[in-house]
Amino acid sequence: MAQTPPSLLVVSAHAGDFVWRAGGAIAAAAQRGERATVVCLSYGERGESASQWLAGKPLDEIKQIRRAEAQAAADALGAEIEFLDLGDYPLVESPEAVQRLVDVYRRVQPTVVLTHPLADPYNGDHPAAARMALQARVLAQAIGVANSDGSYPTKDDIIGAPPVFFFEPHQPEQSDFTPNVLLDITEAFPRKKAAMECLPAQKHMWEYYTSLAVRRGVQLKRNAGPNLGLPHETMGEAYMRYYPQVASILE
Repeated sequence: MAQTPPSLLVVSAHAGDFVWRAGGAIAAAAQRGERATVVCLSYGERGESASQWLAGKPLDEIKQIRRAEAQAAADALGAEIEFLDLGDYPLVESPEAVQRLVDVYRRVQPTVVLTHPLADPYNGDHPAAARMALQARVLAQAIGVANSDGSYPTKDDIIGAPPVFFFEPHQPEQSDFTPNVLLDITEAFPRKKAAMECLPAQKHMWEYYTSLAVRRGVQLKRNAGPNLGLPHETMGEAYMRYYPQVASILE
């Protein structure tokens, strides 16, 4: 993993999730010149596009609208994006879906993975996405697990052990989400704001996630200590690390 160029992979259940929850991390990676790849498992066409349904739009048109919005948001963040179109409400876990994610892992070679936490009583699609992301990460490490075309990977195709971070759900207290990583996204926030504004189908989320970034920024400053010279206006995102951190020193 130390010789692998930085590569961020974000596994998002729906077309907007990666923006609200991890847009700052994605934009920050892009600003550092790193590769950032988003995989949307669905467009959120059934469960997260109420305004389009109320406007009388048919399903195919709603999917096209949400795809265009997500593409524009990814462009604003500086990320690549691909869509697996697995459907939502429910997002159904399957060996085929996991295999497609295995192919993505091996192609992208992520050094960091972001996805949903494993609990969310308000939306089963989110933990389903997390479970598939975690399963695919393990399978992508195994040289004996074939690619979707039936070929077997070489030693250069299999991935290492990228750390996995769960991004913050919309209802953190009910989703057993206790952040142990606070990410400074102050410089990246203008890109996140621009990306959020690419999602008018969920305009009600813009203010919520702006305010959340302010609150997490306050917590970030308090935990960083007073001697680091953090700016007064600090914006943040919260994460939970899933696997242990490997280190030679404690810092």
